[in-house]
Amino acid sequence: MPYVPDLDLVLTAGYRVVRDGMTYRVEAHDLGPVVLPSGRVVGCDPLVPHTTPFVDTVPPGRYPVTAWVAVVHTDDGPWQRRITALQVRVADEPVATWSMALLPGQDPAALGDEDFFGYPVDAGTGTLADEVAIAALCEWDYERVEETFIPARIPDDPVDAVITTVVDERTGANVHLVGSGWGDGVYATYVGRTADGRVASFVTDFRVVPHE
Repeated sequence: MPYVPDLDLVLTAGYRVVRDGMTYRVEAHDLGPVVLPSGRVVGCDPLVPHTTPFVDTVPPGRYPVTAWVAVVHTDDGPWQRRITALQVRVADEPVATWSMALLPGQDPAALGDEDFFGYPVDAGTGTLADEVAIAALCEWDYERVEETFIPARIPDDPVDAVITTVVDERTGANVHLVGSGWGDGVYATYVGRTADGRVASFVTDFRVVPHE
């Protein structure tokens, strides 16, 4: 079966797990709304973007975004904080099931055990945003991207380092740029559904907190 983590645990403030001499404790931080004028959601590294949306769509609107932060302690060393998941909450209802968010043409039946589809991160950042926002961002020149998203000094705290900006003035479509867990890699996004099958949530798992 393709890899689907136990997101109900990771998306719980106060969740705590100990693994290999490290303690992980989860915090929730509200980042404000994401504006989805088309309802077509893209997961990508916004500094190396692609514009292909997931197959699942949602009604256009404004939806709350949460950064789930892992506070990591070692037995004999300092602690640090990393964003372990990025969530767009579409419906304020319990998630009954989780499945992998797919791009057109992706077939989860083709995956082996523990495999997953994900988006590549090459600049240490990630986002969940509307297709309109990412398409607009792709039109920016490097100087504008650098001025907006690449500070002279990145704050140590990952929540302080989040950058939110409107990238399409016509629709108000915006981007929340967050640090992608430990950095570059490939990260999967998952769709949470209500008991009657409606999309309740999109979550990108940056794989900081180990899953049971």
